Amino acid sequence: MAFMVKHVVGGHLKNLTGGLTEEKPEGEKSEAAAKGMTQEEFEQYQQQLEEEKEERDANFAQKKAERATVRSHFRDKYRLPKNEVDDTQIQAARDDVELPTELAKMIAQDNQEEEQKQSVLGQLTNIQNVDMGHLKDKAQATLEDLKNSAEKCCVM
Repeated sequence: MAFMVKHVVGGHLKNLTGGLTEEKPEGEKSEAAAKGMTQEEFEQYQQQLEEEKEERDANFAQKKAERATVRSHFRDKYRLPKNEVDDTQIQAARDDVELPTELAKMIAQDNQEEEQKQSVLGQLTNIQNVDMGHLKDKAQATLEDLKNSAEKCCVM
């Protein structure tokens, strides 16, 4: 019963008094001893942890820069405003960040399709109910008429 009272009230009483009395655990141990290592092993372990953390951070920064490159490409493609955060992430990566090869292939195909659509014949194919063969024949006939009329003008 005394244990229950001490357990329930003890924590609250300690908080009220501000924890004036500090309890020291018996037989203080260093961190290395607590983990069952010598001090040297512990230092090597800490150094290894730090190196792994730096490597993870570098890989993470690289991935962030690659994602920022993709986003900036699409912003350029669709003429959206640039984002300074992406620019700083790309610059922070220090390495040359490139688009993934699969994405680069897709972009090249999209660019070719857009160039075809922007040409005159590409625009004409988008118009419905246009007979391209008939249109070409008319254009050639018009050119021949122009040549004939030019020849008649020169003869006169």
